[in-house]
Amino acid sequence: MDHASNIEDQFIGHPFRDHDNLPYSIFSGNQNTVPVVLKKKDHHRNTHRKIVSFKKSANSGNRKAGAKNAADFSKIIGRDRKMKDVFREIVDVAEYDYPVHIFGETGTGKELVAEAIHETSPRRNGPFVPINCGALPESLIESELFGHVKGSFSGAIRDRKGRFELADGGTIFLDEIAELSKYMQAKLLRFLQDGKFEKVGGEKTVTVNVRVISATNKDLRKEMKKSNFRDDLYYRINVVPVHLPPLRDRKSDIPLLVDHFLKQATRRYNRSPLTVSDDAMVLLKGYPWPGNVRELQNAIQYSFVKGNGSEITRNDLPIEINDTRLFMNVNSMSRKLNVARVESAIKKTGGNKAKAARLLDVGRATLYRFLNEHPDLQESFCT
Repeated sequence: MDHASNIEDQFIGHPFRDHDNLPYSIFSGNQNTVPVVLKKKDHHRNTHRKIVSFKKSANSGNRKAGAKNAADFSKIIGRDRKMKDVFREIVDVAEYDYPVHIFGETGTGKELVAEAIHETSPRRNGPFVPINCGALPESLIESELFGHVKGSFSGAIRDRKGRFELADGGTIFLDEIAELSKYMQAKLLRFLQDGKFEKVGGEKTVTVNVRVISATNKDLRKEMKKSNFRDDLYYRINVVPVHLPPLRDRKSDIPLLVDHFLKQATRRYNRSPLTVSDDAMVLLKGYPWPGNVRELQNAIQYSFVKGNGSEITRNDLPIEINDTRLFMNVNSMSRKLNVARVESAIKKTGGNKAKAARLLDVGRATLYRFLNEHPDLQESFCT
């Protein structure tokens, strides 16, 4: 299904204008939930396509005309090569009911990816039920997951459904699954084997039809070696692994994310559009972001509150980001490396990274970091 080529601001929080103003159109292959693929023709009339984000097509109510409106279904934002790989994995795994395990550092968006898998799957009309396994005490987690019957413990004044029962026909998302006790791991393993469980204090076996997606920021193989996580459960939940890259490994997406968070804030508080100064963007792209996208969102919200003008400056950034040494180091590299200089080095060296680094008078690690921030340039080098 091809839509109109004017797509600025149709995507989640950020426009997609090509630097050479080549025309884009939206390509999709599924009328319900699809990855959005940009399709463009270059000056030689060759067609290029790339996944950039996800959308859900929803009936607009005008069934006679068959009209459909595109609506946001996920806040996953990214055009970096690593995120395109994640988008493809979402599409690949959504069709099947196999358990999926998402690994990613804190703040990388594991729940968003789990929800995207659900919304792209045949279960999309069923419930999506998330639970953070590390947020509840051991005394409550079993009841929260599997429910309880009246009188099973002090305070159980009526029967209560657990998250698995509430997710019947849909998807349950078990975040921070590594925090489950060995007892709860065993009970979860039994459910994964036959789809059955008993409520706390109950004798009746309950059967539900639920897809399980789990996530953690821990290395489960290391947890297995330390006897903190069951081997058999690991192999049950890790049928299809999905790895989310940290923000420091996809810094080319930072301007898109900043733009998205600023637009969110200006819409919510009815303020005029804001831009980001070059100095501030240098710092935002140079900071390592240990808290990943969530930390970036918090930083932009802080800057939005502190800034008074039409532009976010480096002085509006949180103190840990507005670091003079960081600015000097990053700014020094940006003076040595820019897109034009690197493109020239690519041509002169035939795409050889080692030779290009010597020509640019930078270390190979410095060049690699720059290329990670500019994935389109990365593709020009020999592999």
